Amino acid sequence: MNARTEQVDDLQLVALPSAVNCAELFARFSLAEWSLRPMQDEAAHVLGHLVASVVDTANHRAPGFITLRLRLSGNMLILEVEIDPYAPKPSPTNALKGRHAGVLQLDDGCTLLWCELPLPRGMTASAVPLPRREPRRSPAAEGLPPEATEVDPQVMERLLYGLGGSQGWQAD
Repeated sequence: MNARTEQVDDLQLVALPSAVNCAELFARFSLAEWSLRPMQDEAAHVLGHLVASVVDTANHRAPGFITLRLRLSGNMLILEVEIDPYAPKPSPTNALKGRHAGVLQLDDGCTLLWCELPLPRGMTASAVPLPRREPRRSPAAEGLPPEATEVDPQVMERLLYGLGGSQGWQAD
């Protein structure tokens, strides 16, 4: 079996109570995009509990950041919540009992809560129909004239001077 990560989606949030609902919506949206609708309820439930365990232990006066990550690898959907190194360490929730899940201390001091959910029977990560995104203009933008691509050197010089403060910017 190929355990290479085929697709990743992530989102960074502040560890506040609203992050739980955002996490559930994030799981539902990503799985809809990946045509994995049958997994939406379970993934949203588990990811919501992982985030809730972080939020429950967070300092609400100075909350840290959390990064949510969904990965398709092998025949698994892997849910991850990465907590910054200064945040209190959460304890695993009851929602993870009986699941392949855990807590890892990463080399950079961050903590990673994770849980693996099996993909539907007979499906692998490489077979999941992922959305195709092409660099194209919206239908409304198609009617507009093409954008100018030339840059006036004097405008650039003024911008660079402004960004460089009183010393300006000088090319080497």
